[in-house]
Amino acid sequence: MMREEIEDKDAIEEWLSTSLGKKVEIKTPKKGEKLRFVEMAENNANVTLKNKEQDKSEVLMELKQVLKMDKLPRKIETYDISNISGEYMVAAMCVMQDGVIKKNLSRRFKIKTVFGQDDPRCMEEVITRRLKHSIENPKGGFGELPDVIFADGGITQIRAVQNAIQNVQNDFGDEGKNHDIEEKENLNKEEIQKNLDIPVFGMVKNDKHQTRALMDNLRNELEISQNLMNLITRFQDTVHDTAITYHRKVRDKQITKSELDEIDGIGKVKKQALLKHFGSVEKIKQASIQEIMQVKGINEQLAKKILGIIGTGTK
Repeated sequence: MMREEIEDKDAIEEWLSTSLGKKVEIKTPKKGEKLRFVEMAENNANVTLKNKEQDKSEVLMELKQVLKMDKLPRKIETYDISNISGEYMVAAMCVMQDGVIKKNLSRRFKIKTVFGQDDPRCMEEVITRRLKHSIENPKGGFGELPDVIFADGGITQIRAVQNAIQNVQNDFGDEGKNHDIEEKENLNKEEIQKNLDIPVFGMVKNDKHQTRALMDNLRNELEISQNLMNLITRFQDTVHDTAITYHRKVRDKQITKSELDEIDGIGKVKKQALLKHFGSVEKIKQASIQEIMQVKGINEQLAKKILGIIGTGTK
C-alpha cells in the first residue's frame, strides 16, 4: 500500500507480478484502518531513518573528540598491503564517509617501486601516489583529500603514512619540485599545505588478528566506545578483505600467464575450461590426474603434462 498515487501504476504492478510470479496490486487508501496502517509504517520508517542519522552523528562527534580534531572527520581513509613473501604486492584503500563505510569508493593499487617484502615502504608509496592524485586531479576518481587516515597496523605503519604525507608536502612546497604549481588550475601551495595537515592513527590488532585498539602517533591507545570499536573493526576488516581479494586476483592472473600459457596443448579454450572448472591455478595444482581429466578436452596424457609442469608434486 502507498500513501499517494504513483505514476505508471499499471506498468509497475505488471512488472512486480511477473517478478514475483503472482498478482500484485498497489493500493492507496484514503481513510479508515488501512490509511492508519500506512501512516504507522511511514512513521516507523522515519523513526528508523532518524535513529540511523543520529547514530552516524554520534559516531562523528565521538571521533572528533577522541581524535582531538578541530573539525568533524567526515572522510576517513584506511589502507592495507597484501603480498606473499614480497610477491604480487598490492594495496587497498577503503573510505568511511560521514560514519558509513562506502565500498563503492574503495580503490586498489599495484606496488610499482618496492621490490621485496617491505610493507611500510609499500604503504608510503601508495599513499604518496593517492595524495598527489587528488592534488593534481581534484575532480578525479579519488575525490577530496581525507580528513583523517587510519593505517592498518601500529606505529610502524603510522610512521610510513606520515612519511608519505611529508613527501607530498615537500614536493608541493616552496622548496619542492613542482615550481610551476601556480600555473596549474586549482593548485595553490598554501591551500595544499593546509589540506595535507592530515592526522594519522593506527588500527591495531591482537594476537588473534582481531582489532583491539585505535593508536595515535605516540603509541597511546585511545579510549573509545564499544559502538565505535565495532565500526573500526568493520573498517579494518573491509580494507583487509579488499586487499586480500585483489592480491589473489593478481596472483592468479600472473600464475595463469606464466604457467598454463606455456603448456603445449593448452590453448585459450582449454585454459578457460580448466579455470572455470577449478576456479584457480592453485586448485589445478592440487588436483589429481583423474580430476583434471573431468575437464572437457583434457585426456590423460595432457593431464599428466599439466601436473608435470605446474603440479605441487603431491599427486
